[in-house]
Amino acid sequence: MRTLFLYLALLLIPMACKDAVSEDRMITVSKNEEAVEAAVEEVTMEASLPPPPKEEAIMDADRDVSEDMSAEKPLQPKIIKTANLRFETGNLDESFAHVKEALVKYKATVQNDESGKNYESVYRNITLRVPSASFDAFIAEISQGVKHFDRKEISAEDVTEEYIDVEARLKTKRILEKRYFELLAKASKISEMLEIEKELSAIREEIEAKEGRLKYLKNQVSMSTVNLEMYTSNPFQSGATVSYFGKMGNAVKGGFNNIATFFLGMLHVWPFILIFVAGFLFLRRRFRRKTT
Repeated sequence: MRTLFLYLALLLIPMACKDAVSEDRMITVSKNEEAVEAAVEEVTMEASLPPPPKEEAIMDADRDVSEDMSAEKPLQPKIIKTANLRFETGNLDESFAHVKEALVKYKATVQNDESGKNYESVYRNITLRVPSASFDAFIAEISQGVKHFDRKEISAEDVTEEYIDVEARLKTKRILEKRYFELLAKASKISEMLEIEKELSAIREEIEAKEGRLKYLKNQVSMSTVNLEMYTSNPFQSGATVSYFGKMGNAVKGGFNNIATFFLGMLHVWPFILIFVAGFLFLRRRFRRKTT
């Protein structure tokens, strides 16, 4: 029996040693794997991340703008209103005084004021800027007492689509500019800095252009334009010279002015006239010699 137990003990000893060795190897391998993972994580934390490409930054900016716009309230229609009015009045001063009262009442402003007279009438052309909310009321106010309009044109241009497009593009450019500023702060190479600053300069120009266009649209939408032409053909009210003798005097003056203009024009082309006269005399002499 002892001999049998001795043989069994000798057989079990190598198997136990083999299990111990394989267990030690597994422990060693697991330790090595943990060390490698720790080293990789440390290198990853220490390494600076490269800046994302331009396309990725643009996609991020577009996504941010889409999220912002989806959260906003529905945009009100953006309408640019314009009116062109022309009418005759019996008294130009009284009509202009009436327009001035409407200007004060509806908080409008005069953008351009032109007046003058011709052979038949005196006129006054005014360009007005009226708050869009008071546009219809202002037109109705200045139309009081007008018997007939020579021209009355009222137009409304819907720029809602352009307004939304410009506003969305402006937001995208601003977010993109912010992205590049963040990349510029992380850049460590001179070449990367120069490239990012180049892109920032181009984006800034586009932002300024979009801001200018958006500002123009806002101004046109908030303030409507009224082009008003008033005239009178009453010489006693306007002071215009419309008498027959006055017209004759103006015609005589115009004739003298035309003669002076003609001679001045001839002086500009005198070399050609001289060449023509010399050529005519030369041909005339040759023709006379042939006939004799």
